[in-house]
Amino acid sequence: MTETSAAAPHPRAPGGGTGPDGVLAGLDPDQRAAVAAPAGPVCILAGAGTGKTRAITSRIAYRALAGLISARHVLAVTFTARAAGELRARLAALGVGGVQARTFHAAALRQVRYFAPRLLAGRPVPDLLDSKVRLVTLAAAQAGVRADRTQARDLAAEIEWAKSSLVEPDAYAVAAAKAARDTPLEAGRVAQVFAAYERAKRAQGVIDFEDLLRAAVWGIEEHPDVAAQVRGQYRHFVVDEYQDVNPLQQRLLTAWLGGRDDLTVVGDASQTIYSFTGATSAYLVDFPRTHPGATVVRLVRDYRSTPQVVGLANAVIGQARGGEARLRLALQGQRPPGADPQWRIFSDEAAEAAAVARRCAALVAAGTPASELAVLFRANAQSPAYEEALAGAGVPYVVRGAERYFERQEVRAAVAALRTAARHADPKVPLAEAATAALSATGWQPTSPPRGGAARERWEALAALVALAQEYADRAPPEPTLAGFCAELVARAAAAHAPTLAGVTLASLHAAKGLEWDAVFLVGLSEGTLPTAYARTPAAVEEERRLLYVGVTRARELLWLSYAQARSAGGRTRRPSRFLPQFAGPTQATPAAPAEKSRKPDRRVRIATCRCCGATLLAGADRKLGRCAGCPSDIDEVLLDTLRRWREDIAGEQGIPAYVVFTDATLAALAERRPGSESGLREIPGLGPRKIGQYGPAVLALIGRATVGEETPEIRLPRAADSS
Repeated sequence: MTETSAAAPHPRAPGGGTGPDGVLAGLDPDQRAAVAAPAGPVCILAGAGTGKTRAITSRIAYRALAGLISARHVLAVTFTARAAGELRARLAALGVGGVQARTFHAAALRQVRYFAPRLLAGRPVPDLLDSKVRLVTLAAAQAGVRADRTQARDLAAEIEWAKSSLVEPDAYAVAAAKAARDTPLEAGRVAQVFAAYERAKRAQGVIDFEDLLRAAVWGIEEHPDVAAQVRGQYRHFVVDEYQDVNPLQQRLLTAWLGGRDDLTVVGDASQTIYSFTGATSAYLVDFPRTHPGATVVRLVRDYRSTPQVVGLANAVIGQARGGEARLRLALQGQRPPGADPQWRIFSDEAAEAAAVARRCAALVAAGTPASELAVLFRANAQSPAYEEALAGAGVPYVVRGAERYFERQEVRAAVAALRTAARHADPKVPLAEAATAALSATGWQPTSPPRGGAARERWEALAALVALAQEYADRAPPEPTLAGFCAELVARAAAAHAPTLAGVTLASLHAAKGLEWDAVFLVGLSEGTLPTAYARTPAAVEEERRLLYVGVTRARELLWLSYAQARSAGGRTRRPSRFLPQFAGPTQATPAAPAEKSRKPDRRVRIATCRCCGATLLAGADRKLGRCAGCPSDIDEVLLDTLRRWREDIAGEQGIPAYVVFTDATLAALAERRPGSESGLREIPGLGPRKIGQYGPAVLALIGRATVGEETPEIRLPRAADSS
């Protein structure tokens, strides 16, 4: 195995022009090593924000422009249509066309349809199921199980895991036990539903997405002529997000390769968060072993987030254990310093949601686009509280789900309305105005958007179409037309290139993977939620840790982390997540022994509230000051200067550094809070009994004189020998 990692920093820069040298010009040393690696197995371990898409597109372009490969012989495989569209767009910008960039399923469907005359004896490819739920409900009834829609979805997910893991119905029970699956029914009953589902599917002449991959595998493994043609077409392979492949996808990849080794994979084991679907990072972790002589390149320069965010991400994942931790990357922030992450504790979930909404409103009022804010949570059930709070604060939001933008009912209706209007459009009317008029036919109005919920989301979806029309008009030929814009929308839909809606994104941590925002609010970070109470094995707990890591690395500049002490007022008290670095420790990572319970280890987390807005404070500096960093300061600058001069005198007299007497933060807290008694001093974090006993009387005297406006004489403490 050859491992490459360049240490010298290199600024991020745009591409340097056409040709292989131009492709290399804008890369940092690690990216350049990945791009110029020789043919053969290459493993790119790419941390969050390190430019993995840039690296793999540049590698394809570099090799094609240098004449080392033909672009039409490249198959780049992704996990989302959006990622595939981005790959194609970036390659086109680099002057390389003809590369097939597709999802596993899209590539398999294309091949199965092409070879259907040979594989299916002239019969058409069966219809593809969009969802398993309806057939699973029928299959459950045939198996004697009455499943409501929620249980049917759980059973469908379990069947999908089994098929992706190459598990047949008769082997399901054993496989589920071995994998410690939390099955929706007793494993034997799930196996019965699984078998009934397969029968129902055959009876109706339909296939699911896993069948599609299996058909592609079967076509290559069992038909030498098909294998020869596929392998003749595709000779160089790139796989994105390799930590997320499942056994069925890996088998298809192996069939495509046919023993060849021109394979580049890119992934990050620390972002393995889909094991519940059958995905496994084992193929990424074991790549150097299964591909002897592989080149391994590590990308660790983070261009996305501030060093403060990167530092927290490293602290979170630095506690990781298990196989994925072997490939843990210590990221190096490349951006200028920014704000420290904000830590908050609230009395209940309603207070937490209200505070998040207020902060979002303040950021939007200060000029941050709402689309650059995101509220991320562990479970979708946490979303309604934030929808309600944001709506109450007048902040637009978008709930990110599985439904694709161009497949939404209101968007389809709007595109149809635009096509109708295009037939009779007046070319003299500005495009955005014409689009607005056309959408009015669907009931949409450009003014007075509805408040919150689905109505607000629908309004924002159509407003995004008007924004796209204006964007198209700005860059299109001199006379952009509505018909041309409709063609643009068709192309975007084909590439899954959806616009960014103008609202705060509400999303689960799973749905947020691969995205990024200027400001991210990670909420509900309590034990039982993250990690979820259903994470009962060490491996499951580690995946929950990786979920938090993914959430942290979504933030570019501002990061808020919070949790509520109770679900509702007066409810059962909850503890902060064990994954938060300032709370991590043996007492929370493992169950406390009986003798330790009486010591109440959680008492080390002192709860303080902001004297301005009432929010609970977690950050050390905020707790010292007694207020949020964003709340107004009423510091007494004259008193602060007096305290600094007093500290210098004492430090010189005792022969110690000034910060040993009091830190700058403590002096600022004293000058701002101006405690008038010893009990007031004790409320300032960091002032323990020893320092209060040693310095308290002098500090209180200084504060007292400043409060009544007296001139402050020089005040000295007794010498160290006397004070003892």
